[in-house]
Amino acid sequence: MSVPCCIIPSVYFVYRSHYEGPLSKHVRHLPGVGVLDWFRLGWTVEDPEEWVEEQLGVDVYGLDSIFEEAVRRQLDPPRDWRELHDLLCEHLYLEGEPETHLRVTEHSVRAYTDDDEVELAYFLLDDEVPAAAPDRLAYLFQSWPLPAEVTAPESPDTAFVPAVPTQPAMPPAGGAGATYAVLLTFYDGASIATTPAQVFPGVRLPGLAARLRAGLVAPGRPDPDWPPELKVLALLLDPADESIEPALRRAVEWPGFHGPIWEPWPELPDGADDTDPVAARRAALPPMPADAHPDRSLLLVSAHLAQLAMYTDEVFGYQQWFFFDDLWAGSHPDLAQSLLRYASHWDPLG
Repeated sequence: MSVPCCIIPSVYFVYRSHYEGPLSKHVRHLPGVGVLDWFRLGWTVEDPEEWVEEQLGVDVYGLDSIFEEAVRRQLDPPRDWRELHDLLCEHLYLEGEPETHLRVTEHSVRAYTDDDEVELAYFLLDDEVPAAAPDRLAYLFQSWPLPAEVTAPESPDTAFVPAVPTQPAMPPAGGAGATYAVLLTFYDGASIATTPAQVFPGVRLPGLAARLRAGLVAPGRPDPDWPPELKVLALLLDPADESIEPALRRAVEWPGFHGPIWEPWPELPDGADDTDPVAARRAALPPMPADAHPDRSLLLVSAHLAQLAMYTDEVFGYQQWFFFDDLWAGSHPDLAQSLLRYASHWDPLG
């Protein structure tokens, strides 16, 4: 996917929030203005909260605070990005310290906060920023679904090499390529960079179901070092399943991924009957909430990309799982790299 770029000045706003649609993000384009000028426009508005929502199309947690303070304290508007940086550090409401939760440059403002329910991040970017860094930002501008086609021929020159660390889920399988798992699951209060991207070296997506079955340390016993998503997925595979698609369809019915998520694959108390590990864990989980509606989940599986937007409930919307192999990544290198970055940190430019 090509990232947007405009000849006239413009700002792209991206809000990373589990409240916002199948990919848990909201994007708005503001033509004819740069980041600094956008903040200056809001410096003296009568109702900052209403103005921010009207401008950006969403209620952005805490962003109106800088404009509230500008009016209340009669602050002079920033003359350059350095003054904007200082004013935001002093007066923008964030759930955290500016040193770790706020980044301001000549062409961007990036912030990380939370509303006591989910972690949130928002980005105001001059149009030249995404154009200059598609390998970091392409996923921010991607809508559902991700493109599935594979067009790049396999060759050493096009081999995909992740630019961020990934966590090996299993030893190399001995085959060609690799499969990556990006698991953007919302855990109670934690919704950004909760799980490192996993890699299965030596196997591509068509062989992942068999590889997951091979990763069971004993019948019904997933690798204890796997993240919960992989444990559940492996145990929901039937012996005859040739792909992970049937297990993904079963996963949207797994009660541990709906409502307040604490531990989708719970530990059982000593002495509990663990003859059927799946049934025992299902019984240990709270029942599926009435507003879960797993039928609202979105799932598309192709030869080299599996993408799931799992509907959790009416409040928190969706969480996303992506499984892709090196052939898909080689055809969409910017999208693949930016997706891996998205899983690893709140700030893809950091």
